[in-house]
Amino acid sequence: MAKRTVKLSLSLLSGLFVLLLAGVAFASDGGADNEFTMKAMIGIAAGLGLGIAAFGGALGQGKTAAAALEGIARNPGAQPKLFTPMILGLALIESLVIYSLVISILLWLKL
Repeated sequence: MAKRTVKLSLSLLSGLFVLLLAGVAFASDGGADNEFTMKAMIGIAAGLGLGIAAFGGALGQGKTAAAALEGIARNPGAQPKLFTPMILGLALIESLVIYSLVISILLWLKL
């Protein structure tokens, strides 16, 4: 049942993506024919990029915390050895999301 839900979600997301970019794909003179179209595409890119990065970062942090807590629950004596790498991993995952935020802000400043 979960695989079916994932496939349905990906199908809907792909369809939405195609609908959003259909005007650009079928434009006769090119995708960015004036200043307003270019600004719209920069805005969409900044928003989608930040959203995807935040979603991926949240999934990564959730899996990291779950795996570390499961390891600590199975062997409480390993807590000191698991805690530091977990924090380091969470910091690295968060830094990727922050990089995406910086890129989105730089794109937004181009508007």
